[in-house]
Amino acid sequence: MTVRDKKNYDPSFREESVQLVVTSGRPVKQVAADIGVKPSTLGNWVRQYREANPGTTGAADARGPVAWEEHQRALTENAKLKAEVEFLGKVSAFFAAKQR
Repeated sequence: MTVRDKKNYDPSFREESVQLVVTSGRPVKQVAADIGVKPSTLGNWVRQYREANPGTTGAADARGPVAWEEHQRALTENAKLKAEVEFLGKVSAFFAAKQR
């Protein structure tokens, strides 16, 4: 690619693209493919944004920490769902064996 082949992107497009990466938590490579920009180009934009705005790291930090009760509730629900999946696997295997 020569210098003349270099694309110039509108500043608002660049800003929206960076915000998409920063707020969505999606990888640069995935967002770049979705918007039709080279991953290295989008990565440079994101790096420049983060250098200019060191206090902002992304959407995960904007949510803040999870309350202990909510965390425990999620762990309990996860354990219940794992037990259900295990049970359904056993039931499925039982009926599959009966089919033979």
